[in-house]
Amino acid sequence: NITRQCNQSCRHCHVNSGPARGEMMDSPTMDMCLKVLRESGIPTVDITGGAPELHPCYRDFVAQCCAMGKTVMTRCNLTILLESGMEDLPAFYAANSVIVVASLPYFRREETDAMRGPGTFDKSVAALQRLNAAGYGMGKSGLELDLVFNPAGAFMPPPQAELERTFRNELSKRHGVSFNRLFSIANMPIERFRAYLDKSGNYAPYMQKLVNGFNPAAAENVMCRDMVSVGWDGVLYDCDFNQMLSLAINHGAPSHIGQWDTAKLCDREIVTDTHCYGCTAGAGSSCGGETSQG
Repeated sequence: NITRQCNQSCRHCHVNSGPARGEMMDSPTMDMCLKVLRESGIPTVDITGGAPELHPCYRDFVAQCCAMGKTVMTRCNLTILLESGMEDLPAFYAANSVIVVASLPYFRREETDAMRGPGTFDKSVAALQRLNAAGYGMGKSGLELDLVFNPAGAFMPPPQAELERTFRNELSKRHGVSFNRLFSIANMPIERFRAYLDKSGNYAPYMQKLVNGFNPAAAENVMCRDMVSVGWDGVLYDCDFNQMLSLAINHGAPSHIGQWDTAKLCDREIVTDTHCYGCTAGAGSSCGGETSQG
């Protein structure tokens, strides 16, 4: 997570990001991340924010990761591609074979704009069309464009495969948009979404849904089992959600990128709390969508 700054302030955002957030990963911390990547067998770098593209060193960081032969994924809110100075991003992504993971609340304007603000849907569609024009999500181009769906309220997402078919059909029919995969992710009861739950009186009922839906099979494949989340200040976390709650890696494993120790991190005890039910309910939820079909 290289910045908390974003051009949007979405209602469900677990990062609580927005235009006024000033947190940016500094150059020494980026250099530590690159050093770990050079010296380890880590195959994938998943870059997120805020809107990571707003970081002044974003393009250089991506290019250096790609030059190491790493698989690079970038989390994109789509509307950032229409901001001034960002027009070259689709071509930049394509030149570096970056996997674009783009968030889109729904395939209709009403639901998307309700969650992200008026005009967001039309901008998102325009951005998707630009990505398609650059080859993303198109046939055998090899350029991967994945979408991320979050529910608009205090309920669990529908089955991922079914939702993917609906998104694919509707976006193609209405807007001529193509993509590769859709990830369905449950809203985590923290930060801005937690505030919405509290204000609407839905926190207790939503948490009860998560607890009642606990699925041991989903817990087997949650993201904290095979990733480490690096904060903008270099602090290490078991996942992006723990990062937002300041629950750093603990129990004897290093908690800062400057003290990286692969063996200890691979054998660490994961820090958990009640929000972890959000990843382990129903079919499960992770940065790559469902974790279990059981």
